Amino acid sequence: MYSEKVMEHFKNPRNVGEIENADGIGEVGNPKCGDIMKMYLKIDGDTIVDVKFKTFGCGSAIASSSMATELIKGKTIQEAMKITNKAVAEALDGLPPVKMHCSVLAEQAIKAALLDYSKKNNITIEGLEDFDPNEDPHDHH
Repeated sequence: MYSEKVMEHFKNPRNVGEIENADGIGEVGNPKCGDIMKMYLKIDGDTIVDVKFKTFGCGSAIASSSMATELIKGKTIQEAMKITNKAVAEALDGLPPVKMHCSVLAEQAIKAALLDYSKKNNITIEGLEDFDPNEDPHDHH
């Protein structure tokens, strides 16, 4: 059901923890579903020099968070903005359809942390104009 990469990132997640005095912090998720992701960014100039996460959720949520941090570490803000939930899922060699929302949460966590960074520094990041970190990607039907 799960790819080897999903299992590897679930069992040995990368970049777990918090960054003290992070430049951007984003928290997304829905406590009713049990998936909550918090992402911390350290940004130097235009580059994400460090990223950590804390996720409360299922194995797919943890694996998606771990992979998302790997995908954006060392990247510029604009490169990180291009990371989609599909890129996260593909990097994990796929997620079951019922778990795709975990990759959506990972994409939202990146954007929420970048939004926090942009507000703290009074800058505009292209692509975040209409982003709402409180929007719930889960389909509850």
